[in-house]
Amino acid sequence: MDTQPGLLRCYRHPEAETGIRCARCERPICTECMISASVGFQCPECVRGGSGTGHAPDANQPRTLAGGRVAADGRLVTKILMAINLALFIAVQVVGDRLVDDLALIGGAYLPSGELVGVADGEWYRLLTSAFLHQEIPHFLFNMLGLWMIGGIVEPELGRIRYTALCLLSGLSGSALAYLLAPQNQFSLGASGIVYGLIGAWIVLARRRRQDMRPAILFVALNLLITFTRPGISWEAHIGGLVAGVLVTYAMLHAPRARRDLVQYGACGLVLLIDLGIVLARSAALI
Repeated sequence: MDTQPGLLRCYRHPEAETGIRCARCERPICTECMISASVGFQCPECVRGGSGTGHAPDANQPRTLAGGRVAADGRLVTKILMAINLALFIAVQVVGDRLVDDLALIGGAYLPSGELVGVADGEWYRLLTSAFLHQEIPHFLFNMLGLWMIGGIVEPELGRIRYTALCLLSGLSGSALAYLLAPQNQFSLGASGIVYGLIGAWIVLARRRRQDMRPAILFVALNLLITFTRPGISWEAHIGGLVAGVLVTYAMLHAPRARRDLVQYGACGLVLLIDLGIVLARSAALI
């Protein structure tokens, strides 16, 4: 579609064309950013600075690209996730392999006593605990670096609640696909599913903002090359997290404003149901 000559672009969302300016600072604002005032519309910054619009406090809250609230700390959830990973990593170093055996993802394995352990035996918590568990220092550092760098890009764009849902669903989807396709007695652990979900979200964000896609595509290509060429890597968790990240973020960024919450959380629920179906089907096959 051809763009109309002379139209301005929103100063908060450069991809959005607009003919509206803030009544106070006169910066161009799109429909996502404009807040009704007694005369015309105002931008979130002017409203936060005390515009006196007369609206309820919630109406004056600036919103992220996905409709979440803009937070002062754009990495709070990322920091919490990293803290959980760090706490479990330290616990593994102190307790040893016993904790890994109890929390890592494993489909179903028989102990020497003949007892079955794993997700197939009802230990569904492993699908999430494994996504925060690390045993080796390089693995831990690589995932934490990815979580910090890419999470710092994605979290401010989605907002805390949506970002949390994205991370949990990416980790769960990575575990579900690993449970489905990997050998049932293969251990799997690490936050790679979450990190690859954030990579998928980054791709969708770059496309939504009409940014240069080449850096994101190159980054994904390099990571997939490592995934499929290095031994001992759970490619299933990487692909599962990546696909979930793309699907969830696409729904969050392209949901119609009038039905935003319904579409966004409905998409999250759909991904969760798919994961649940995968787990139930695999468990039925293993028992």
